[in-house]
Parts: sequence; C-alpha cells; structure tokens
Amino acid sequence: MSGSAIDELRLGLEQAMSRDQAGKVEGLQRLSAGASQEIWAFDFVPEKGEREPLILRRAPENQTLGDFSIPMEIEAKTIEHVYRHGVAVPPVRYRLLHEDGIGEGYIMERVPGETLPPRIMRKPEFAKARNRFAEDAGRALARLHAVPLEGLNLPEYSPATFVAELNAIYTRNDIPNPVFAMSLKWLEDNLPDYSRRCLVHGDMRLGNVMLGEEGLRAILDWELAHVGDPIEDLGWLTINSWRFGNIDLEAGGLGTREALIEAYEAESGAKVDLHAFRFWQVCGSLRWGILCSTMVAKVANGEDRTPERAVIARRASENEIDLLDLLLPLEGPDA
Repeated sequence: MSGSAIDELRLGLEQAMSRDQAGKVEGLQRLSAGASQEIWAFDFVPEKGEREPLILRRAPENQTLGDFSIPMEIEAKTIEHVYRHGVAVPPVRYRLLHEDGIGEGYIMERVPGETLPPRIMRKPEFAKARNRFAEDAGRALARLHAVPLEGLNLPEYSPATFVAELNAIYTRNDIPNPVFAMSLKWLEDNLPDYSRRCLVHGDMRLGNVMLGEEGLRAILDWELAHVGDPIEDLGWLTINSWRFGNIDLEAGGLGTREALIEAYEAESGAKVDLHAFRFWQVCGSLRWGILCSTMVAKVANGEDRTPERAVIARRASENEIDLLDLLLPLEGPDA
C-alpha cells in the first residue's frame, strides 16, 4: 500500500474516532495476520486522556463474501452481542461508516498476547497456556454456546443444510475428487440429531484465539459465525489441519479430545454425543478440503494470486488423507 493510501486510512480513522473524542492516530501498521480481512494495529492518542492501543479489522476493496461468511457489520454486531453476555472477545469501539471513506470494517480494543500457532507451540512462556488450552477452549465454547440467540441476525446451518451447502460448493468448483464425493455421501447418511440450536463461532482454532502466558484471553475472527449445532465448533477445533503436526493431541495440537470434552460438559451441563462429534470432524475436514480446492481454482484462473491463497490451496490433498483416516472402520465407543 502506498504512503498516500496509508495517510488516507489514518485520516479516516481519526474521523471515525472523532465521533467520540478528537485525537491523533499514531503507529499505524498492517499486521501479517488475516488471510481474508485486513488487520491494522494503531494507537489513538486523544487530546485529553490516555493513549489507546486498537485494532482495525477491514474488508479489502471490492471484496466479495466468501462461502459461509457474514458481512462485517453483522460480524461487529455479533461481537458486541457476545461481549455483553460474558464471552471473552475484544470490545468493539467503533463501526466504520460510509462517510469515513475508508471502507467497511470496525475498530476494537487491542488485546495483548499471541495468536501465531508456531510461537504458541514452541515458546517456553506459553507452557502453562499450552497445558490448559483444551480445558480453556472447552469452557469458552460452552459459554459461547449459552449466549441467547435473540438479537442476533445470523444465517442458520443445520447439519443437513451445512452438508447441502458443502455439496453445492463442491459441485460449483467442478474439480472431481473421489474422497470428497465419498465423504459427502457418508455425511448425508450419518446426520446427527439437531435438537440444540446455538450460536456457533464457526472457526474456533489456534490462529483465531489470543493466548497469554496464563491461558486463553480472547476469541477472534467471527466472520463465519452462525446458528447451528454446537458440536460443530468442537469438531472443527479437533480436525488434523489445526493440530500443526501434533496429530496425537486433537484439541488444537495442544491437548486431548477427552480434556476438551470433559471441560465442555462440566461448564455446559450438556453431554457431547460422540457420533455427532465424529460427524463434525468429518464435516470439518471436508469443508476445509473443499475450501482449499476453491482457492486452487482462484489461483489457477488468476482471480487471486496472493501468496496466502497459493499456500492454502496446496493443502487440499492433505484433507483427503485426513478424511480417509476418519472414515476407516471405527472401534470402541465411537463406533
């Protein structure tokens, strides 16, 4: 981005912030995080008061919504809603208006900590956070799923409609894949009970949570939030793609599935159905595989040549292996 464009963004942020109080934006810099949205860090220095560290989350220019994504205004309102109900999220300070002239997005408080999985998984200062991640995540998801749905304006995906949506995306991509086709058929034949409708984050995993040395501090990136089966979040968190090489630790590569489920059940008072859990693991692996295939098409046709898209696109084949592992004949209590 050119210097003039950054100056324009800075002035627009100052205008947005001036609805509350006048001041200056300093230290504006784009962060590496955020593959689909722009993430900017800056300090706001008011004419009266203390310096505030803030984050801008903004949609790229001419962006079209991805599959399952919600508009940024709805995303901001969802974060505001869950914050009022005690979910650990960064408070939203401002929503950008058209007259600000800097696009669609919102400004939130900057929570200190770490989001990058390689640092979380290796740095000694996060040892305690690693050890308790499964329990922290289980409790956090239980609290999230207890948030009232009244006041939210989100799409709903039952297990059946979620699978139908995946099938539609797979068909539209027109990239035949026998493993994906087999997995779609398995999902259609193994739909779980859908008697519990909850707010679902849709992308709860390392990279979308802020951790401090003591544990989980905030849940980030709500662009895939929707109403659905709460077990979806548990299944998504535990697919192999989000274990970052620690394949024996299903809970984000940091903890066990048993610890995650035990903490979730203790906090929520709801029993986790293991059939539903397996269903959503298969659904999550297939979803990620199909979305990677979508990125393959975008890179191939020149629609998106960014390094992030190319790196993600190549991972479509990894999900084939994960799906075959998941669909092998089961033994024990999951069978």
